[in-house]
Parts: sequence; C-alpha cells; structure tokens
Amino acid sequence: MAGVLILGGGFAAVVAAESLAKKLGPDHQITVVSRSRKFVFYPALVRLAFGQCEPSDISLDLREAMLDRRVRFIKGEIARINPHNRCVTITGGEFRGELPYDFVVLALGRRLATERITGFFEHADHLLSIDDALRFGEAIKAFHPGRSVIGHCPGARLPVPLFETAIALSRLHEKGESNRRAISIVSNETIDKMFGAEVSVKLDEVLRWHGIEFISDFEVSRVTPEAVVARDGRRLDCGLRMLIPPFCGPGAALGTGITDEEGYLRVDNTMRVRGAERMYAAGDCVSFAGPKMGHMAVRQAEVAAENLVAEIGGREAVSNYDHELMLVIDAGGSESIFAKKDLWSDDPVDIQQGRFWGWAKRRQEQYWKAQHG
Repeated sequence: MAGVLILGGGFAAVVAAESLAKKLGPDHQITVVSRSRKFVFYPALVRLAFGQCEPSDISLDLREAMLDRRVRFIKGEIARINPHNRCVTITGGEFRGELPYDFVVLALGRRLATERITGFFEHADHLLSIDDALRFGEAIKAFHPGRSVIGHCPGARLPVPLFETAIALSRLHEKGESNRRAISIVSNETIDKMFGAEVSVKLDEVLRWHGIEFISDFEVSRVTPEAVVARDGRRLDCGLRMLIPPFCGPGAALGTGITDEEGYLRVDNTMRVRGAERMYAAGDCVSFAGPKMGHMAVRQAEVAAENLVAEIGGREAVSNYDHELMLVIDAGGSESIFAKKDLWSDDPVDIQQGRFWGWAKRRQEQYWKAQHG
C-alpha cells in the first residue's frame, strides 16, 4: 500500500484527490493536508464583492467532501517539505510533527507577496479570499464620488478580476448615479501581453464603452490612504482602490533546491517536480509562465494523478500537460469575452463574445459545487 499526500486545499488539491481516489481505490491511503477546511471557488469572488452571491454559494467543506471519497483530511499548516527524507513538517491544526509519504502532490498555491508594495496591507483592498472580497464590498458601498483605481501589481499573474471589477463598478455607477465616477485600471503590462492581441481589441472596445481608463505603464510600488503611486513617482489620487498583489511561490518549498528564483516549483510537462523523486506539483505553485488560473490547475492535477498512478504501477508516464489559456471575462452581458489559446504554440487565439459566456461562467460555479461538494 502506498501513502499519498496531497498538500493544499484549492482546485488542484481537490481534483488530484478525487482522481487518485477513483484510480487507486481503497488499497492505498490518500491524505489531503490543508490549512483550512474551506474550499473557495475563486473566480466568483468578484461577484461576491458586488453582492451577487453569498459566501455559502461559492465554498464547500473539504473534510466532508473528502470523506465521501474515502480520503483522509488533516487541517494543518505545511511548514516544510523535505523531498530527500520524503516527509512534510506540519504545524498547528490537528497534527504537529513530520508526516511521511511514499508519493506527494504539491498543490500549495501561491503566496501573496504584499510586502513588495509599500502600504499595501494597510491601505489596499484585494479579492483573493472571502473575507477580503466582503471587505471590498463594504468599501464600495461607503465610497463617495471620486476616482477608483483597480491595479495589477508587478508579478500579480491574475488579470481577469482586474477587468471584471472595473466593469462591474462602471455598471454600478450607471445604475445609481447620473454622474459617472472615474475608473482607472493600472498595470505594468499591456492587455496584449496579458491576453494576446485578439483579446486586446475586444477588451479595449469594452473599456472605452464604459469610459474606463487603462494605463499600461504604471508599475505600482506604493499605496497611501489617498493614492496609488507608481515606481516613477506618478500618483493617482483615489477614494477606492482594489489591487491584485504580487504572487510568489509557497514558503514551504524554499531552500529545497526544487524551486525557481520566485519560489515556484520546477516541473516538467508530466507534472513531476524536477530534482525530486515521487513528487508531483499542480496549480498556482508551479513554475510555468503566464497567468495562474483555475482551469490550468484542474488539468495539471489530472495529469499529475494519471502519472502518479502509472508510477505506482511501475509504468512510464502516460499523460502530458498542454499549457492552455482559457478564460471568460464576465462583463455582465453581451460584452462578455471568451478566449482560448495554447501558450506553447503560435496558434491564434480562439475568441468569442456574447451574453452566453457570462452565464456559462456562473453555471460552472454551480456545477463545480454540485460535483465536488
């Protein structure tokens, strides 16, 4: 019998656990370790901030979900990974000490490197947890006429909520006020670089229609109670600010020799961690270039699970990951954009636009909870 650890509690962890439970059966012990019992459907956090759903609509209890699949769940903080001794150090929660494994899937997500932006913690809102989304929602309600700044910090790697938030703010203003408030999106990247030229054309049209300013050479470096400040000293005074902070790799893997300079885990296209045996990784913690998105984590977890099962059975890897961008920018109506692109090829972007795509994104949220809850 093999003991398989899955570290994390997001998309990649849940999918890896379910896939392994189905493929391995009861003869092997599968254990999920996560700091929280709560799984959150992160793509819905913008909707939560604007009062379009409730926390219970976009979350589920991991312990209950894992029990139904004969997977053990441990609530605990993953402090350290030791790939050479094949064990993990757990602190806090329900277990303290070293937990051994025969195989491990690292689905640790990314760390928010808010310390890189002076004043971020004290003066900026973000949308990367239920509590933070609800807090931003209260800030929206209390906001008086003035400028809103929606920012993508250097290294953020999550551009979709940037545009969904700005468009939702614009629609809110149109419904509630005769005088439109100024909304600015700031980033150190162009829309072309974020999504590709084809998406850029469509998204530019949507932003112009809503009167949203996009500033593509604004490298956020500091936040004050009244403004967002760029590294070159430019300052945008604002009464409301939501920033996507910089991301970096999880701290538990640092110093192990299996990460890149940003702390992300180096993997090959079978999702095996380079330089370690019996170790796979999936989700936001891996070192692939480009944005960090839920559908990527799901596919990476599926590939990792298939190859881990093959390795347990003494076979070669059977599945390879293709790095594909697939996203929906929900603009609340016919402006919603769907895009699909193979990031490892020069093939053009498949792009479509219409009311259906916003509806499909919301249905995916319901489907996920029904299937995995």
